[in-house]
Amino acid sequence: MADHDLDLDELYAFAIDLSKRAGQLLVDAATKRRSEHAGQVTASVMKLNAVDLVTETDEQIEQFIKSAIETAYPSHIFIGEETYSAGSSREYLITPTSPPTWCIDPLDGTVNYIHLFPMVCISIALLVNGEPVVGVINAPFMNSLFSARRGGGSWFNETTPLPFLRPPPPLPSNAPSGCIFSCEWGKDRRDVPEGNLYRKSESFLNMAAQIGGRGGKGGMVHGVRSLGSAALDLAYTATGAFDIWWEGGCWEWDVAAGICILHEAGGLVTNGAPPEEGDEVGEVRLGGRRYLGIRAAGDTDAESGSEAQKRVVREVWKRVVPLDYSRPGG
Repeated sequence: MADHDLDLDELYAFAIDLSKRAGQLLVDAATKRRSEHAGQVTASVMKLNAVDLVTETDEQIEQFIKSAIETAYPSHIFIGEETYSAGSSREYLITPTSPPTWCIDPLDGTVNYIHLFPMVCISIALLVNGEPVVGVINAPFMNSLFSARRGGGSWFNETTPLPFLRPPPPLPSNAPSGCIFSCEWGKDRRDVPEGNLYRKSESFLNMAAQIGGRGGKGGMVHGVRSLGSAALDLAYTATGAFDIWWEGGCWEWDVAAGICILHEAGGLVTNGAPPEEGDEVGEVRLGGRRYLGIRAAGDTDAESGSEAQKRVVREVWKRVVPLDYSRPGG
């Protein structure tokens, strides 16, 4: 199905309204939790391990969103984090021939929510031919709504275009030095040499170490930021606040909306690990679970913004250790 067969304006407005209604449910749940708090820890269920959690609020909001979508668009497919996670398969289910598919994270940042850290959001994406064409991320505790539809640009709170600085500044000529680097520890905490925890740790050290350190891999980034939400990491890369976002272990519902928003803000999203041969910067594989995003970049006399983005991608690839998050169909 082509984009022109769908009314993207209508679908975009529907997604924004739905995110606002779901956001109010999230705020109401937090308000109720505070008013009824009696010293107990918030109830949650462990999925993979003690940092991979689901609360009743996750499940209630997902069911609300699913019901609204099924009522409005009964021919569309729905994939949500909690319903997918409840099954045994980890196969990537979205293909270029899939019907229009809504890809939802009802509460991205569940650990943040449990601790009442406000970096929590609802992430809603619509995929057509396997690609995100509408993306909405609502962080209601911060009154921050990020949104985009294909061809319509990216927006903050529906009125402020992204990125915030327009035209965007060039990327540093010696990047990753001078950049803000966004990353997450993730849920794979196995204490296994060559495991993803060790690979991420080495990658973070490489990006942060002084120039010339770490056997020449030191990147001397300005800072390292972890918001506890891949969707919000992507949103802040779209604003231009983060220069580089590198992540592994996410699922499509974590990143689909943010990828749409970053693309429409002029950013680049590609694979978080270099190709086995060459250094071509290809299109991101949504189900690949390894991602690298670069903010929008202005041109200089020496290179275009697009050339600079690809230059930074290759510099990051030199410093990160490829992560292992393989899955069927991804």
